[in-house]
Amino acid sequence: MANFITIFRILLVFISISLLFSHNSYAYICAIVLTVIAFSLDGVDGYIARKFNETSKLGAVLDIMSDRIVENTFWVTFAVLGWLPVAYPIVALTRGFVVDGLRSVAMEQGYTAFGDLTMQEGKFSYFICCSKFSRITYAVSKLVAFGLMIVAKAPGLYFLSRWHWYLNITADLAAFIAIEFCVIRALPVLFESKKFFKKQEKVIEKI
Repeated sequence: MANFITIFRILLVFISISLLFSHNSYAYICAIVLTVIAFSLDGVDGYIARKFNETSKLGAVLDIMSDRIVENTFWVTFAVLGWLPVAYPIVALTRGFVVDGLRSVAMEQGYTAFGDLTMQEGKFSYFICCSKFSRITYAVSKLVAFGLMIVAKAPGLYFLSRWHWYLNITADLAAFIAIEFCVIRALPVLFESKKFFKKQEKVIEKI
Protein backbone atom coordinates (compact mmCIF):
# COMPACT_ATOMS: atom_id res chain seq x y z
CA MET A 1 0.00 0.00 0.00
CA ALA A 2 2.79 2.42 0.92
CA ASN A 3 4.63 1.75 -2.34
CA PHE A 4 1.40 2.22 -4.30
CA ILE A 5 0.91 5.65 -2.73
CA THR A 6 4.52 6.55 -3.54
CA ILE A 7 3.96 5.74 -7.22
CA PHE A 8 0.49 7.32 -7.27
CA ARG A 9 1.87 10.72 -6.24
CA ILE A 10 4.11 10.64 -9.33
CA LEU A 11 1.01 10.23 -11.49
CA LEU A 12 -0.63 13.20 -9.77
CA VAL A 13 2.39 15.35 -10.53
CA PHE A 14 2.35 14.36 -14.21
CA ILE A 15 -1.31 15.35 -14.42
CA SER A 16 -0.59 18.61 -12.60
CA ILE A 17 2.25 19.47 -14.98
CA SER A 18 0.17 18.67 -18.07
CA LEU A 19 -2.46 21.16 -16.89
CA LEU A 20 0.10 23.98 -16.89
CA PHE A 21 0.25 23.87 -20.69
CA SER A 22 -3.49 24.54 -21.08
CA HIS A 23 -3.27 28.30 -20.27
CA ASN A 24 -6.56 28.09 -18.44
CA SER A 25 -7.13 29.51 -14.95
CA TYR A 26 -9.24 26.53 -13.82
CA ALA A 27 -6.58 24.12 -15.02
CA TYR A 28 -4.00 26.01 -12.98
CA ILE A 29 -6.20 25.84 -9.88
CA CYS A 30 -6.52 22.07 -10.36
CA ALA A 31 -2.75 21.87 -10.84
CA ILE A 32 -2.20 23.61 -7.50
CA VAL A 33 -4.61 21.25 -5.73
CA LEU A 34 -2.97 18.16 -7.23
CA THR A 35 0.46 19.50 -6.30
CA VAL A 36 -0.59 19.95 -2.68
CA ILE A 37 -2.05 16.44 -2.59
CA ALA A 38 1.08 14.94 -4.15
CA PHE A 39 3.34 16.54 -1.57
CA SER A 40 0.99 15.58 1.27
CA LEU A 41 1.13 11.93 0.18
CA ASP A 42 4.90 12.01 0.62
CA GLY A 43 4.31 11.90 4.36
CA VAL A 44 1.38 9.49 4.15
CA ASP A 45 3.33 6.69 2.47
CA GLY A 46 5.98 6.80 5.16
CA TYR A 47 3.39 6.75 7.92
CA ILE A 48 1.60 3.75 6.40
CA ALA A 49 4.89 1.92 5.90
CA ARG A 50 5.71 2.32 9.59
CA LYS A 51 2.13 1.70 10.77
CA PHE A 52 1.76 -1.61 8.92
CA ASN A 53 5.41 -2.64 9.13
CA GLU A 54 5.94 -2.27 5.39
CA THR A 55 9.32 -0.55 5.66
CA SER A 56 11.93 -2.00 3.32
CA LYS A 57 14.94 -1.05 1.25
CA LEU A 58 12.71 -1.17 -1.83
CA GLY A 59 10.33 1.29 -0.18
CA ALA A 60 13.23 3.59 0.68
CA VAL A 61 14.47 3.48 -2.91
CA LEU A 62 10.98 4.13 -4.30
CA ASP A 63 10.52 7.04 -1.90
CA ILE A 64 13.74 8.71 -3.03
CA MET A 65 12.98 7.92 -6.66
CA SER A 66 9.55 9.52 -6.44
CA ASP A 67 11.00 12.59 -4.75
CA ARG A 68 13.51 12.99 -7.57
CA ILE A 69 10.86 12.57 -10.27
CA VAL A 70 8.48 15.00 -8.58
CA GLU A 71 10.91 17.83 -7.92
CA ASN A 72 12.83 17.48 -11.19
CA THR A 73 9.61 17.40 -13.19
CA PHE A 74 8.61 20.74 -11.72
CA TRP A 75 12.06 22.33 -12.16
CA VAL A 76 12.36 21.19 -15.78
CA THR A 77 8.80 22.22 -16.65
CA PHE A 78 9.19 25.68 -15.12
CA ALA A 79 12.39 26.16 -17.14
CA VAL A 80 10.69 24.97 -20.34
CA LEU A 81 7.83 27.41 -19.75
CA GLY A 82 10.37 30.19 -19.23
CA TRP A 83 9.40 30.79 -15.61
CA LEU A 84 12.86 29.99 -14.22
CA PRO A 85 16.42 29.95 -15.59
CA VAL A 86 17.65 26.61 -16.92
CA ALA A 87 20.28 26.63 -14.14
CA TYR A 88 17.60 25.47 -11.67
CA PRO A 89 16.87 22.08 -13.25
CA ILE A 90 20.58 21.62 -14.06
CA VAL A 91 21.49 22.09 -10.39
CA ALA A 92 18.64 19.84 -9.19
CA LEU A 93 19.42 17.07 -11.68
CA THR A 94 23.16 17.17 -11.04
CA ARG A 95 22.60 17.06 -7.29
CA GLY A 96 20.26 14.11 -7.68
CA PHE A 97 22.64 12.09 -9.87
CA VAL A 98 25.61 12.70 -7.56
CA VAL A 99 23.77 12.01 -4.30
CA ASP A 100 21.93 8.93 -5.55
CA GLY A 101 25.15 7.55 -7.05
CA LEU A 102 26.91 7.86 -3.70
CA ARG A 103 23.92 6.41 -1.87
CA SER A 104 23.98 3.37 -4.17
CA VAL A 105 27.55 2.68 -3.02
CA ALA A 106 26.41 2.89 0.60
CA MET A 107 23.43 0.65 -0.11
CA GLU A 108 25.74 -2.07 -1.45
CA GLN A 109 27.27 -2.13 2.04
CA GLY A 110 23.92 -2.44 3.81
CA TYR A 111 23.11 1.21 4.45
CA THR A 112 20.08 3.26 3.46
CA ALA A 113 19.55 6.98 2.91
CA PHE A 114 17.26 7.33 5.94
CA GLY A 115 16.03 5.26 8.86
CA ASP A 116 17.91 3.11 11.35
CA LEU A 117 20.54 2.08 8.80
CA THR A 118 21.20 5.57 7.48
CA MET A 119 24.60 6.29 5.94
CA GLN A 120 24.77 9.62 7.81
CA GLU A 121 26.58 8.84 11.06
CA GLY A 122 27.51 12.36 12.20
CA LYS A 123 24.88 14.15 14.28
CA PHE A 124 25.12 17.39 12.31
CA SER A 125 25.07 15.53 8.99
CA TYR A 126 22.09 13.51 10.14
CA PHE A 127 20.23 16.66 11.17
CA ILE A 128 20.88 18.45 7.87
CA CYS A 129 20.09 15.50 5.64
CA CYS A 130 17.97 12.93 7.45
CA SER A 131 16.15 14.49 10.40
CA LYS A 132 12.38 14.78 10.24
CA PHE A 133 12.68 18.54 10.69
CA SER A 134 15.00 18.87 7.70
CA ARG A 135 12.96 16.61 5.44
CA ILE A 136 9.67 18.30 6.29
CA THR A 137 11.17 21.77 5.94
CA TYR A 138 12.61 20.88 2.55
CA ALA A 139 9.32 19.39 1.38
CA VAL A 140 7.44 22.51 2.52
CA SER A 141 9.96 24.79 0.80
CA LYS A 142 9.42 22.95 -2.49
CA LEU A 143 5.65 22.96 -2.11
CA VAL A 144 5.64 26.71 -1.38
CA ALA A 145 7.99 27.41 -4.28
CA PHE A 146 6.10 25.29 -6.81
CA GLY A 147 2.69 26.43 -5.59
CA LEU A 148 3.58 30.12 -5.65
CA MET A 149 5.15 29.76 -9.09
CA ILE A 150 1.94 28.26 -10.48
CA VAL A 151 -0.22 30.93 -8.82
CA ALA A 152 2.03 33.75 -10.04
CA LYS A 153 1.86 32.51 -13.64
CA ALA A 154 -1.81 31.50 -13.64
CA PRO A 155 -3.75 33.20 -16.46
CA GLY A 156 -7.10 34.88 -15.88
CA LEU A 157 -6.90 35.28 -12.10
CA TYR A 158 -7.89 38.96 -12.27
CA PHE A 159 -8.44 39.31 -8.54
CA LEU A 160 -4.69 38.72 -8.15
CA SER A 161 -3.67 41.24 -10.83
CA ARG A 162 -2.78 44.00 -8.37
CA TRP A 163 -0.50 41.58 -6.52
CA HIS A 164 1.08 40.15 -9.68
CA TRP A 165 4.49 41.81 -9.24
CA TYR A 166 4.72 40.81 -5.58
CA LEU A 167 3.65 37.24 -6.37
CA ASN A 168 6.36 36.88 -9.01
CA ILE A 169 9.06 38.23 -6.70
CA THR A 170 7.91 35.98 -3.84
CA ALA A 171 7.73 32.94 -6.14
CA ASP A 172 11.25 33.61 -7.46
CA LEU A 173 12.57 34.00 -3.92
CA ALA A 174 10.85 30.80 -2.78
CA ALA A 175 12.32 28.92 -5.75
CA PHE A 176 15.80 30.23 -4.93
CA ILE A 177 15.47 29.14 -1.29
CA ALA A 178 14.25 25.68 -2.34
CA ILE A 179 17.13 25.09 -4.78
CA GLU A 180 19.67 26.32 -2.20
CA PHE A 181 18.16 23.95 0.36
CA CYS A 182 18.46 21.20 -2.24
CA VAL A 183 22.21 21.78 -2.51
CA ILE A 184 22.79 22.19 1.25
CA ARG A 185 21.11 18.86 2.05
CA ALA A 186 23.43 17.13 -0.42
CA LEU A 187 26.64 18.27 1.29
CA PRO A 188 26.52 15.74 4.19
CA VAL A 189 26.21 12.90 1.67
CA LEU A 190 29.32 14.14 -0.13
CA PHE A 191 31.31 14.57 3.07
CA GLU A 192 30.45 11.15 4.56
CA SER A 193 30.65 9.10 1.38
CA LYS A 194 34.44 8.73 1.55
CA LYS A 195 34.28 6.02 4.21
CA PHE A 196 32.25 3.73 1.95
CA PHE A 197 34.89 3.84 -0.77
CA LYS A 198 37.57 3.08 1.82
CA LYS A 199 35.60 0.06 2.99
CA GLN A 200 35.32 -1.14 -0.60
CA GLU A 201 39.07 -0.77 -1.09
CA LYS A 202 39.69 -2.88 2.04
CA VAL A 203 37.38 -5.60 0.78
CA ILE A 204 39.13 -5.60 -2.59
CA GLU A 205 42.53 -5.84 -0.91
CA LYS A 206 41.38 -8.85 1.12
CA ILE A 207 40.15 -10.55 -2.00
